[in-house]
Amino acid sequence: MAKQEKSVPMRITKQGDWVTYRPDIKVLDCTIRDGGLMNDHKFDDAFVKSVYHACVEAGIDYMEIGYKASKKIFSPTQFGAWKFCSEDDIRRIVGDNETNLKISVMADAERTDYHEDILPKSESVIDLVRVATYIHQIPTALDMIKDAHDKGYETTLNLMAISTVQDRELNEALEVIAKSEVNVIYLVDSFGALYSEQIRDLTKKYLKYAKAAGKEVGIHTHNNQQLAYANTIEALILGASWLDASMAGLGRGAGNCQIELLLGFLHNPKFHLRPVLKCIMECIEPLRSQLRWGFDIPYMLTGQLNQHPRAAMKFMAGNNWKNIVEFYDSLGEKE
Repeated sequence: MAKQEKSVPMRITKQGDWVTYRPDIKVLDCTIRDGGLMNDHKFDDAFVKSVYHACVEAGIDYMEIGYKASKKIFSPTQFGAWKFCSEDDIRRIVGDNETNLKISVMADAERTDYHEDILPKSESVIDLVRVATYIHQIPTALDMIKDAHDKGYETTLNLMAISTVQDRELNEALEVIAKSEVNVIYLVDSFGALYSEQIRDLTKKYLKYAKAAGKEVGIHTHNNQQLAYANTIEALILGASWLDASMAGLGRGAGNCQIELLLGFLHNPKFHLRPVLKCIMECIEPLRSQLRWGFDIPYMLTGQLNQHPRAAMKFMAGNNWKNIVEFYDSLGEKE
């Protein structure tokens, strides 16, 4: 029998090759932050530590540990620690984080007391501040980006609900964003409504503005139509270099691109799949019957209609969640 040659990961030098090992790629795990939208951010410390250690061992680049939400808007009695991500809470999990993994938080425009709650980088274990904004909030978002940048953080701007924005508005927004201090501009399919051809066109548009300004492009997808992984790969092949994903797809409603799928596709020897699988098996899958995230027909319907999944989430939390025809009719889609 002929001796089999050892498989060696390949490195590509141009976009579009089927093998996707590129040194510019960054993988960001949003399991705790996006997953927290399913349980009001009430993960216990043991769970968050398990995800943290899995990210470290797997070679993930960034872990998004939660939000920097305003306690004036969101009550700490209603939400868990990862809605607010105080420095003490984060350090209770990661210590001084003497690892290669970087820690990220998300700050929603108009929902974050960023001047006070985001400390100077010299006083924080956080590395990356991601500002999430709707298009009408961009002036506030840009001020948040400047504040974080001046405090010493890496930054991304995540422009949400892009499937509802007209081309002219988007072009104007991207032109302004590209002139800011932000490091990465994110294409976000908030409603899981976009198809591959739309992702393709949008990624090219984002890259045009970002590359001219020396910035990078990221992609964050939702799985309402079971396209989160495919759409992430589509953007990656075209040149997006920051990729969001979560373990077992844990995230709001239909969930996100599964990080276990993504790592298998990337062919990058710095990533290790086994720690992720172990965390999924021991910590995440046991929560599925309780949190019930992931693809389901109500989420599919809101994705097809380009609607926020809040109606589907409310329906899925009720006692009649298997009556998908009733939900279909409630959307005004009677035939």
